[in-house]
Amino acid sequence: MLDWDSLRFFFAFVHEGSLAAAARSLGVEHATVARRIAALEASLDMKLVDRRGRVYQLTEDGVRVGEYAAQMESASLALRRFADGGESRIEGAVILSAPPAYLGTLVARRLGVLRERYPRLQLTLVGAKSTASLARKETDIAITFSRPDEQSVVAKSLGSLHFYPHASEDYISQREPEEFEFIGYDRSMDDSVQQQWLLGRLEGRPLSVTSNDLRIQALAAVGNAGIVFLPDFLGKEYGLARVNMDHTPLELPIWLAFHEDLRSSLKIRAVLDFLMEGLVQAQEL
Repeated sequence: MLDWDSLRFFFAFVHEGSLAAAARSLGVEHATVARRIAALEASLDMKLVDRRGRVYQLTEDGVRVGEYAAQMESASLALRRFADGGESRIEGAVILSAPPAYLGTLVARRLGVLRERYPRLQLTLVGAKSTASLARKETDIAITFSRPDEQSVVAKSLGSLHFYPHASEDYISQREPEEFEFIGYDRSMDDSVQQQWLLGRLEGRPLSVTSNDLRIQALAAVGNAGIVFLPDFLGKEYGLARVNMDHTPLELPIWLAFHEDLRSSLKIRAVLDFLMEGLVQAQEL
């Protein structure tokens, strides 16, 4: 008979790429992973890995079994999501990932509203600059500025956010436009749409302050360090004024995404409705 539990260990090895990484992901010793792989080979009567000391390499059969294991892992997650979708009450855990600034202002600051409606709901907020995997259940709901391309994911357009130049009133009043300096992302975010857009408009002027966090950039503008490009809801949160500059605002699409297996989940629908309300409020600011 097929050893289902050993197959789970083997899939972790295939997915993580090494015994040590698989052991860390499973919370066990690497010797346990090795023993489970050997047990799976015995139950299937197949050689799945070539052993060279502590280095394991997949055989052709191992690659094929790994593909089957991935399908079974996906089916297992789908079954879990199906069970979640059958809940009759709005309760339980929901994981939401979104860009940190968006998550802080439009979600975290309004959580009392959600808690009052659904006191049995438990929301985990994950500030993420990259999109967490919906297919692998790293998150239940994702808000992102690019449309997710994973299979079986429902993606709904929520319109756009517009980024305008903001600075403190003191900074604007004490400088001529040609003296303006700018605040932007650091090198870790060079590939982001926001940074590329900003760098294309600096006309040779330097960035006075850089940070990988938009809220820190906003606080630097509060401290008269320069001009930062923010959506209006963040500019108002930090008491910053729009700067009159001859620039078309940066427009970023907002996508709300979740796995199709959660379409019928009442708790997911409750959180989606709450997020839609927050977006409407942001657009009214």
